[in-house]
Amino acid sequence: VQLQASGGGLVQAGGSLRLSCAASGFTFSMSVMAWFRQAPGKEREFVAGIRRDGRSTAYDDSVKGRFTISRDNAKNTVDLQMNSLKPEDTAVYYCARRPTDRGIYREDVNYGYWGQGTQVTVSS
Repeated sequence: VQLQASGGGLVQAGGSLRLSCAASGFTFSMSVMAWFRQAPGKEREFVAGIRRDGRSTAYDDSVKGRFTISRDNAKNTVDLQMNSLKPEDTAVYYCARRPTDRGIYREDVNYGYWGQGTQVTVSS
């Protein structure tokens, strides 16, 4: 199982970034996928999740209306479009996989597979 996240970088407040996670080594279309983030000195937190159908999504309140999660089951990718970025969005962002689709869970213990993370830095 491999999850390769990319697309992070440095952006000014109000700007946009698009993260992408390329998956391999498992049946991507059967998995729930999610993005988490971890800021320095803080616990890892749920950002967004998407069920295998690509239509059912969930977001943390802090990003709702600004971030959009999507997936392409043909390409085995899950993306996170981040708009109107704020300095408090600065963190390492991780994509994660839950093998069984019984809903979107917000606790990281429910995800057994993680990518290496990509740094997002938002300057004020």
